[in-house]
Amino acid sequence: MFQLPFPVRDANAASGSDQFGDLPEWDLTDLYASEDAPELKRDLEWLENECAAFAKDYEGKLADQDAAGLLNCVLRNEKINGIAGRIMSYAGLRYYQLTTDADRAKFMSDMQESITVFTTPLVFFTLEINRIDDAVLAAHFDANTDLARYKPVFDRIRAMKPYQLSDELEKFLHDLGVVGDAWERLFDETIAGLTFTIDGEELNIEGTLNFLTEQDRSKREAASRELARVFQDNIKIFARVHNTQAKEKEIIDRWREMPSAQMGRHLSNDVEPEVVEALRSAVVAAYPKLSHRYYDLKRKWLGLDRMQVWDRNAPLPMEDTRTVSWAEAEQTVMEAYTAFDPRMGKLTKPFFSKGWIDAGVKPGKAPGAFAHPTVTDVHPYVMLNYLGKPRDVMTLAHELGHGVHQVLAADQGEMLSSTPLTLAETASVFGEMLTFRKMLDKAETKEQRKILLAGKVEDMINTVVRQIAFYDFECKLHAARAEGELTPDDINALWMSVQAESLGECFDFMEGYETFWAYIPHFVHSPFYVYAYAFGDGLVNALYSVYAEGDEGFEDKYFDMLKAGGSKHHKELLAPFGLDASDPKFWDKGLSMISGFIDELEAMED
Repeated sequence: MFQLPFPVRDANAASGSDQFGDLPEWDLTDLYASEDAPELKRDLEWLENECAAFAKDYEGKLADQDAAGLLNCVLRNEKINGIAGRIMSYAGLRYYQLTTDADRAKFMSDMQESITVFTTPLVFFTLEINRIDDAVLAAHFDANTDLARYKPVFDRIRAMKPYQLSDELEKFLHDLGVVGDAWERLFDETIAGLTFTIDGEELNIEGTLNFLTEQDRSKREAASRELARVFQDNIKIFARVHNTQAKEKEIIDRWREMPSAQMGRHLSNDVEPEVVEALRSAVVAAYPKLSHRYYDLKRKWLGLDRMQVWDRNAPLPMEDTRTVSWAEAEQTVMEAYTAFDPRMGKLTKPFFSKGWIDAGVKPGKAPGAFAHPTVTDVHPYVMLNYLGKPRDVMTLAHELGHGVHQVLAADQGEMLSSTPLTLAETASVFGEMLTFRKMLDKAETKEQRKILLAGKVEDMINTVVRQIAFYDFECKLHAARAEGELTPDDINALWMSVQAESLGECFDFMEGYETFWAYIPHFVHSPFYVYAYAFGDGLVNALYSVYAEGDEGFEDKYFDMLKAGGSKHHKELLAPFGLDASDPKFWDKGLSMISGFIDELEAMED
């Protein structure tokens, strides 16, 4: 299946305004001029014919290919992926600009269904690769260096070998994928279509979430209660989507004899289950010295006896509430990126000037933010819902990090450029850190430094603690669904079981907060995605420590890591920096950076 882009950050945003300056919009003509473009018709016809020809030429014959023949097969498959990816990128990006538009939704659905039909005959490709004898494949790699370059792709495909079904069942599951996509669309369209009323004003979900970072506590409370009311009114739909998606996954996993619900994600992330468990255990063990300690500190700053859920992302009382113009946001990120390395600034500039960013908040636009790589012969597109908050500047830095990573990895080609989710967050989180450090260096007063440090700690807690709590929720959800249908109350209870543990004793939870699982897109679009954020943050914290210590040649090694895309395992990528994610102490190194920031904040109280 060719996956669509989806919002990948739990961003706080609201309805658009001219106060931020001239916000850029996407120019999608680098993909196709329109849905009626002759080039699109040509590519669809080519794809249909080439998929059929590919199956005719290779089905039942892969094991008989010599090294040159197998390389030709891989290159043809790569071109098919490129054309299909271009079509679905165009359809998906148009849809996310206006998810409530029936014509855009239909066009995307039609493209997905066509491509699924065209590519069903190609299911044999990975199945037959897994039937090639290890010694034969090794000999092919020895005989042909161009083919050997694709060894990481073969390794990832063959990791699924123990869980492979019959050819007929694999084709059936491939065809059935459009049904799962329809449930994802139902979720997206439901979320985009929700309306919330605050002080007589009708808002979408982004506008309402934005109130959670308002200085006025009564507005934060009003937004939280309105979110709870609307989620409750739609809870049956959200529960049905989660029940269906989790059950579909359970059935497929059971047929494949997967050892756990998480195993499929670990395989696609090219990461060992024990490494993820070490990460999860390290973060949970650190809850008291991270989130619990920080939120108790914040409670004192806010002058509260108890924290409520609407205080979690509240600005500090002394915080400057001014909005940041788009021009200032661009300058801030460009300065930070260029100061690290001029090459970084040069790679980032076209995003601002060539229609590669869609920044404004508009009715019907998908919530959150993402960077979608499209295909390696075009360029990435970044989506934001920009509202001038300091955190929006960090989101811009984050997504541009993804964009730079995707541009640098493009030379690897379609099959090797894409990084596992665990590594995909590396450049984005590093970009955030560069931007934060640049802003911290410019702080003129102790108060400004305190505000910046607190904001960064909150972002890191949201990225590490919150995402691991999300991961635990998903683990519990999928385990419970395997035992039977879950009512909305069942899912609510699972959600609440991880909240107090992760946030700490100083929090009370309003009635209705138990439904807040409903709007998180990752649970529907990409189960168990969320631990990749914590993985990426921990990895980058360790990486930044190496950079801060003045590691010789760090910039060149960093660029080499990004250029590698998905061609290397995390162990190989981190080795030049003297780091190893399989070492349990690795995660403590990353978590200690967050703890150190909290230490500094506590010291400011003296």
